[in-house]
Amino acid sequence: MKATDRAASITLSVVAGELSPRTFTVSGRTTCILGRANDCTPSVPDDESHRTVSRHHCLLDINPPDIRIRDFGSLNGTYVNGTKIGQREPGQTPEEGATGKYPEHDLSDGDTIGLGPTVIRVGVQAPVPDGNYLLGRRRCPICGRNVTDELKDRLCATCADDPEMVARRLVEFAQAGHPGLDVLSGYALVRELGRGGVGAVYLARHEVTGERIALKLMLPKVAVRSNARARFMREAALARSLHHPNIVNSYGASVAAGAFCFISEYCASGSLGEYLDRSGGRIPAYDAVRFTVQVLNGLAHAHRNGVVHRDLSIDNILLAKDSDGAVIAKIGDFGLAKAFDLAGLSGLTRTGATAGTPRYLPRQQVINFRYATSAVDVWAAAACLYRMLTGTSPRDFPADRDPWQVVLDHPPVPIRQRDASIPAVLAMVVDRALRDDPAIECQDAAELRDQLREVLLITT
Repeated sequence: MKATDRAASITLSVVAGELSPRTFTVSGRTTCILGRANDCTPSVPDDESHRTVSRHHCLLDINPPDIRIRDFGSLNGTYVNGTKIGQREPGQTPEEGATGKYPEHDLSDGDTIGLGPTVIRVGVQAPVPDGNYLLGRRRCPICGRNVTDELKDRLCATCADDPEMVARRLVEFAQAGHPGLDVLSGYALVRELGRGGVGAVYLARHEVTGERIALKLMLPKVAVRSNARARFMREAALARSLHHPNIVNSYGASVAAGAFCFISEYCASGSLGEYLDRSGGRIPAYDAVRFTVQVLNGLAHAHRNGVVHRDLSIDNILLAKDSDGAVIAKIGDFGLAKAFDLAGLSGLTRTGATAGTPRYLPRQQVINFRYATSAVDVWAAAACLYRMLTGTSPRDFPADRDPWQVVLDHPPVPIRQRDASIPAVLAMVVDRALRDDPAIECQDAAELRDQLREVLLITT
């Protein structure tokens, strides 16, 4: 894909079967679940001729012009250009069929997908680069390597795989007065705090004042169009506008040399996930509920201001000390990861080597990639509480099942089945907050917060 502001798109045209001649056009980052269930898009007929198709059969991971299909270990497989992928062997259970590590296939213009008698043709519309784009040599903005044959407005492949080197070079550029990097001026990198699929976070210290901050570096996996850049930076600005004791303070952002940089408050006590690891995987109910109440306080404030996190987990709930020395929870990365993905800058994230396990996602976010109501944050907060209380996530994710299909087809395990010593009144609140089929039952952060406060009064 060449860098251009004219958007690519994907067309899914039904060319055989009862749905023909319906056409679905996708011009932005999304996913589609294909199968017989009513919540699939598109949903094939639930009739005798489609009995070879599972309710949730396969997933399309779409970031135009890229598209990849992933079979869920279905009984009869998925056909791509007439060739079967992902079929279970005769006599295999669904669990055994999924041990093939989720068969995937990159799709191209003109490819066909066969689901029983329904055939879908893939169309890829990729804009032709402007003539001006093809003129002249281009170099990686970090290392200077000739990248004329690579993507514009993107680091070379070597630099994109080395975020620490990129971070150090950006700090050097800032000291030299590079435009757009004022937020980094005067800082020096200390050490890496964490790394993810699209970058890393570093501790940095101001060389004059000694102030310590967290530097988050996000490296796009695709060429960056100006409209995608602007859309993502608007989302980031919304997050920076939030000021609350239970939300990590954001100090600034910049885009330079093909990288996105974010400066925020440094929380010296690390993440909740790290704290749980140090505590043997779980913590006392009082502490777990207290942290969750604080998280819900932060979420309620954000939701009142129209901002949804969409990616809350134990890894972006950070711990810090308040003015009295008490450890408190603060929500970090507010909306950044999901906004980066929605802008198409993360590439394909629900398939391939970077696809994670959706431990803190309700089924609504699996069905609808762009689902963004505040209820998803409330569900995720309850899932984090469940993890603090039990040491595991609300759903079981066995290695022999596709994790996306687990979320679609299996409800959370009632919490007292994990640990019967959890107070019944607390279990009732948690289990209700995690019901997500057909809809998320607990929709409001303040409501769940108040219920948990009552639990603290009853049980302590």
